[in-house]
Order: sequence, then structure tokens, then C-alpha cells
Amino acid sequence: MRKLGAPVALLALALTTASVLPATASPSQPRDASASAVKHDPDARRAEPPRLRVKTIASGLDVPWDVRSIGDGQLLFTQRDSATLTLIDQDAVLHDVQFPSNKVWVSGETGLLGLAIDPDFATNHRIYTCQGWKLPEGKKDIRVIAWQLNESLTAATQPDLLIKGIQTVTGRHGGCRLLIDQAGSLHVGTGDAAVTKNPQSLRSLNGKTLRLDPETGQPWPTNPWVHADNRKKRFIFTYGHRNVQGLAQRADGSLWSVEHGTYRDDEINLLGRGRNFGWQPGPNYDESPPMTDFSLPGKQWAARWSSGNPTIATSGADFVAGNGWGAYSGTMAVGCLGGERLMFVKFDDTGHLVRTWAPQRMKDFGRIRGVTAYRGGLLVTTSNGGGGDSGVDKILFVRPRA
Repeated sequence: MRKLGAPVALLALALTTASVLPATASPSQPRDASASAVKHDPDARRAEPPRLRVKTIASGLDVPWDVRSIGDGQLLFTQRDSATLTLIDQDAVLHDVQFPSNKVWVSGETGLLGLAIDPDFATNHRIYTCQGWKLPEGKKDIRVIAWQLNESLTAATQPDLLIKGIQTVTGRHGGCRLLIDQAGSLHVGTGDAAVTKNPQSLRSLNGKTLRLDPETGQPWPTNPWVHADNRKKRFIFTYGHRNVQGLAQRADGSLWSVEHGTYRDDEINLLGRGRNFGWQPGPNYDESPPMTDFSLPGKQWAARWSSGNPTIATSGADFVAGNGWGAYSGTMAVGCLGGERLMFVKFDDTGHLVRTWAPQRMKDFGRIRGVTAYRGGLLVTTSNGGGGDSGVDKILFVRPRA
């Protein structure tokens, strides 16, 4: 274990040595984030973007993918490539949690990925992970498993398989973001595994958002096809996705996904029961079709934000809450891998785009993957590869300057 600076429990106060990042406008606005849209936004005139303080919580990590609070100033996070589950205690000391890393299938974009914490964790110690999994005879899939942490928080025990059979081939497009919504259902964002038929097939769990009961693993009772003969179809909430990397719920209850585009058109989508978001690659996984192909049968739902050309590889996201955020209050904070920035995206009450900001490209930190709201700020993970003695990847705490 290793001591890492100020205690996590005191992060809300111990920011006097943090770096301050100037706020600047995004260098490239999508077409529907026009100047006229900003001009008619009263909040944009009343509030200014804040300057940000950034503090490193942990460093020397191996592609930290998801980080969550378990209460009492303690954090839990996953590392993709080493398939390790790690606790940061109240004194900012790291402890590896005993976890069957040898069972996790790691390849490319797949390994130990998504993490969610049960709302009743204080009493049941239940957590949820999404990962690649080794099967007999060299086979593998992606699955969601519930675990119970022991009283000392040193081991993940009593595995409870909730959903299996999410396809993976090479590890490309593994998806695996998890979200427990206000109603208590567990959402799973999946990738299409780079298989042509998956996004539009309602007999595949890939290229979807899934919704299930986190206690039983059964399809959520209000899913659009909950009574379908095909069991996989019962879990589907939305479809037509390429690679869901972020899931977030706004205070008004609306559900959103963030996903990778091809060489263009990363998307933020407003989810809804049974919606088709229109991704359908051509034969042999030809990625030249648009991310939302309106020529497909039925109705396709347009993205509420799109990067245009080129992609900036949007990833994890959460909505900003707390004091001091100014113009960023209520926005969606989105990590960008290729774009190497933390982007703030403002939507109006009807879910339509108002504008975006990028305080800076986060060049000091490189690729940004995970974004999680925490104590009036944001927990942010970097994804620059390496780890171990190289000290490449970090968990950061980002807050507006007081």
C-alpha cells in the first residue's frame, strides 16, 4: 500500500495547492451549438465559467477505468488492463481488494471496466462490475457480476452473475459502462463487438443499453420487450449503438448515453424506452455509414450532440452539481480520450443542446476517460496507458475555484 497526499475525506477542503485551469471556449462547436443558441440562453449571460482546481488523488495506475465513492471518504476503482479492484481509504492509502483477476479476459478495449455501487452499500456492501470473462476451451464473453465486499473491505466475495453472453471477439468495442438510476434499475452500456449485425439485432445484447434488476438479474419490468420469447431481447432498453462509453442521469430523471463514433460523430444521446439510435455498419463491418442512419426502417433518434469530423473519442460522463460551478452548473461533464479535454455540455430543459465549453485540453493530463460526480466536484480518470513504476495514469479531483 502507498500513501498519496492529503486524505480523500478532506479533499473538499484541502485544495489550496491544486493547479488552477483557465476557462476558455471550446475550439470547435457543433453546428447546432450556434452563437444564436447561446444568445437566447439567459443563464449564459448571468453566469461565467469558473476557473478549475485539479488535485491528484492517486497516480502510477494501470488504465483506471471507473471510480466510485463507497461513503466515509473512501473510493473504489477498477483498472482495466491489470484487472485489479482497488480501495482508496480515508487516509488516501491504496489497498488492492482481493478479486479473481485471473478470470478476467483482457484484450484491447476489454478487461475490468464498469463499476457501480449499490445504493444500500452501507448495509449490504454490494457492488457491481462489468468485465471480459474467460470461459472453458478458450471462449470468452462480457458479463455483469454482483459482489459483496467483506466487512474489512479487503475482498470481493459471493459472486452473483447477473447477465452473461455479451459478445466479444478481439476486445474491440467492449462498452461496459454501468449506472444505477433513480428508480433502482441497473443500466449496462454495451459495444457492438465490431460485428456488423449486432447493433440492429434485437437478438443480441451488443450495441445496446440494457436494463435489469440489480438484485435478481431479471429484465426490468418496464423494458419495452420484457415479455419477448427471446430472453436477450427482454433486457434491451435502447439499440443501434456503436460503443457506449458513458451513462448518466440528470436531476430531472432523464437518461443519457455517450458513445464513440467512427472517424467522426461521437454522440451524446437522450435515451428513451425502445429507441433506435441508428448505427448499422455495412457488410464486413464497413464503418462508412453515418452514426445515425436515417435510411434504416422505422424511426431513428438523432444525437443531441455530435462531435462532427474528426472524432474526439468521448468517454465517461456525469452531470455537474454543487456550488460554484457558474455557467457549468447542471451541464454534462464529458471525458475525451482523443480530444484530451474535459468538455462541459449544456442542454436546455427539453434536452436540446445549448452550447459546449472546454476549460482547456487537459494537456497536462492527456486522455480523459472516467467522470463521476463526487462531493460537489468531479472524479476524473486518465487513460494514457502504462502504470506501475511509470506513474502515467491518475485519478484527479476537479472542482471550481472557491
